[in-house]
Amino acid sequence: MPEWLVVGAWLSVGVGVLIGVIFVAGARLYPSETPTATRATGEGRRQTEIRQYLSTIGEEFAEDHFVEGQHVAFYLPKRDVAITFDARAYFRIERSPTFAVLVEHEMPGMHLGDRLPFETPDIEDDDDQMDPADAAFAVLGVPDSATLAEVKRAYREKVKEVHPDHGGDREEFQQVREAYTTAKNQVS
Repeated sequence: MPEWLVVGAWLSVGVGVLIGVIFVAGARLYPSETPTATRATGEGRRQTEIRQYLSTIGEEFAEDHFVEGQHVAFYLPKRDVAITFDARAYFRIERSPTFAVLVEHEMPGMHLGDRLPFETPDIEDDDDQMDPADAAFAVLGVPDSATLAEVKRAYREKVKEVHPDHGGDREEFQQVREAYTTAKNQVS
């Protein structure tokens, strides 16, 4: 085997190892914290709503619990009820003595009581809740009599503050986008 071929092979191995070390060191020194999209939008929001609902009805619960070898979002130990977002976990737990509740990402937390195997107190919808259109204008910081141009201008300014690429929160960014869509449709 020619000497130049052996030297070239060793050099390429050495450069490959050096690049690998640089990437590993960079990943450890500067870890990226990117939450999953489901967690930031759907599942994370639903977990917060379910947590508030269970606290409101005074039910004792544990979060991120293992039941029958399956990870569940909430577990009610006194009632032996597992609440999960994962359909596979739901079907596996359903075969056990534990009562399983499957919650879709779109289901509001206060509707959980309809699926629980025990009587829950009625929690009234807040009739004094703000109208979605009024809430959208409030998020954008414009009056409800704003024009389409004012709504667009306010949206552009607000997005600069909350965009995840500029150090903002992904969930707040999504909220601003939804508010813009609602306000824009209201004005049009």
